[in-house]
This record gives sequence, C-alpha cells and structure tokens, in this order.
Amino acid sequence: MEADRLNSPTTFEMPLEVLGHELQFSQDPNSKHLGTTVWDASLVFTKFLERNCRKGRFSPAKLKGKRVIELGAGCGVSGFGMALLGCDVIVTDQKEVLPLLQRNVERNISRVMQKNPESFGSIKVLELDWGDKSHIKAVGPPFDYIIGTDVVYVEHLLEPLLKTILALSGPRTTTVLGYEIRSTNVHEKMLQMWKENFEVKTVSKSKMDETFQHPSIQLFIMEIKHSAECAENSGQATAEKVDVEVSVEDKSSEEKHVVVEGSSIDEENVEDRSKPVPQNAKLSEWEARRYGSMAARILRDVKIS
Repeated sequence: MEADRLNSPTTFEMPLEVLGHELQFSQDPNSKHLGTTVWDASLVFTKFLERNCRKGRFSPAKLKGKRVIELGAGCGVSGFGMALLGCDVIVTDQKEVLPLLQRNVERNISRVMQKNPESFGSIKVLELDWGDKSHIKAVGPPFDYIIGTDVVYVEHLLEPLLKTILALSGPRTTTVLGYEIRSTNVHEKMLQMWKENFEVKTVSKSKMDETFQHPSIQLFIMEIKHSAECAENSGQATAEKVDVEVSVEDKSSEEKHVVVEGSSIDEENVEDRSKPVPQNAKLSEWEARRYGSMAARILRDVKIS
C-alpha cells in the first residue's frame, strides 16, 4: 500500500496553476495517512472545473455564494478549485490530516488575495469523520454541492460515505465525486449503492481537460432521485447538466476509454498499457505521475485492506 501512496515520491511541494493562480500544495510522504498526498483525481477534477467554468453550472456566475463541502479533502486541491470560482467551501478530513490541510489553505489564500481577491469565495477547515453525527451537525448542512476525490478505495468505507453524503444533502444538492478505479469489485458495489439513491451521470472524456485525464480516472455528477412529478419541473437543471454529462455521441466514440455507470470493467484495460514509452522520450509531469502510479500498482501485489 505504501508504494502506491505517492505517484511522485520526490515531490514534497507541488505547484499547480488553477484559473490563472499559481498555487502550492504541501504533501507529507512520511505520513501513514493517505490524506496527506495529492492524488491524481483531485487534479483531474480541478482542471475539469477550469475547462468548464466559462459557461454552464460551473461558471462563477452560477457558483458564486454556493455552499460547498469537500469530504476527505486531504491536501485541499479540489476544494480550493471551487473557492476560486466564488463558492463558500468547507474542506473536511480526519483530525490527523487537518494541520497539513490548514497549512495549504492559509498559504494559497495568501497567494490569491495578493492577485485577485474579488473572485474568491471563502474556504475553511473542519474535522469530519464519516458517519459522525456531531461532526455532520457542526458543518451546517444542507449544502449546494458535495465534492470528493479519491475517497473511494475500500469497500467498508462505501456505506459511511453514502450515509454522510445523504446527511449533508438537501433536495437540490449536487454531488461530484472523482476517483481512480483500483478495484472492479469496489467500483461495481459503489455504483450499485449510488444508483439506489442518486441519478448518476459520468463526465465524458471530451469535457475533461485535454491533458489532465486518464481512462482509469472517472468523474461522477449525482443528483438526489426525484419523483416523476419533480422531474417534469426540473427542465432548467437538466439543461445545465447537459454541459458536462455523457452524450450519445461521447459514449459511442469513447466506448473503449470511458467507463459508463453500470458497466463492467476489464481490469487489463483500466490502465492504458498499450502504448510503450519511447526510449529517451520526454514525459510531461502528468505523464510521469501516471506511469509512476501504474508502476506502483504493478509492484504492489496486495489489495488495500
């Protein structure tokens, strides 16, 4: 497990440009907690926001003042992306992760305020253990958006995560979760649980950032299931969702690359191993991260438990 914790073991301070801001996120590779690493799904989600912020539901005009909570925030990358679009964000994690998370929040708020404070919403750090009723009450639900990246990796956490999302939700809450598929069983169990409670849509490859994407990293947008009567009155929300959801054309053209909800997964195709690395080829930082992640999982011969 430890070999898979950090895609770039030598990187302790990770620079990231988001929406024109040069941000800096600290990591702690010596920690035994998974939350002290910047995982790739958080980069995919943040760059997805950047790509889709000009219009539609993820534009600053639609997001300004919206209440957002991030579950399992870790180093805080995804939550900071939402705050840069004008949201009032609460980033949460377990107690052991909070010092590093607070450090990243304070450092990057300082950077943003020096450059363009007008567009920034707010962001604060709170403890939230999934299923803890006192923690859930303390953050003040319901929220407009619930987000999380790479919070799905072992089966026994699926139920506490689902219960927490439901407790934080109102009738109009949107949940956006991104994660890297590491286990077919966990993935299928997760989708089954989600689809019992939510309308689940998969973001298409064409809506993601051209660089920050990978076949094994998926983004899901979920709405609480409504009755047929409610569905008739949700035309505006449906129109906004079209901007990011999988279209018929997207599904047909990306059949081999994008996992659509409810489909089975060929584990050999989850990672794109068909393209060998050319000798002496120069890899981008993102490509290096992905090959590092692949190598770590190949070397790791045990499941996370």
